[in-house]
Amino acid sequence: MPPIATETPRDLGFLLTELPGTLSRDVVTIASGSGKLEPGTLLAKLTAGGKYVPSPATGADGSQTAIAVLAYAVDASSADAEAVVVANDAEVKKPMLIYDASVDDDTKRNAKLTQLRALNIKAR
Repeated sequence: MPPIATETPRDLGFLLTELPGTLSRDVVTIASGSGKLEPGTLLAKLTAGGKYVPSPATGADGSQTAIAVLAYAVDASSADAEAVVVANDAEVKKPMLIYDASVDDDTKRNAKLTQLRALNIKAR
């Protein structure tokens, strides 16, 4: 019997539409210790230092506000990593978004989607 393969999220697989070219995208730094992140992960920008991390349900360091969606898989387990994000003016597939483990119910997920909507990133 052949082994069963598990497919991970595809780069940009969550994206429905965006502005022409790369107008919806930015290059950012993912903070060391963030781990291996998959495309579609909701990210926040830390107030101190300006690096990006997965956006938890609560916080007081900027991480509590989702402001981007990771475009390509990245490993920031032991060092900072450069990454491309969708930062504005796009439509994304709601079922393909990846939330921090602390964003564990519909109320918290809807709060994250509202934060993205403020940047004109609409989840469908």
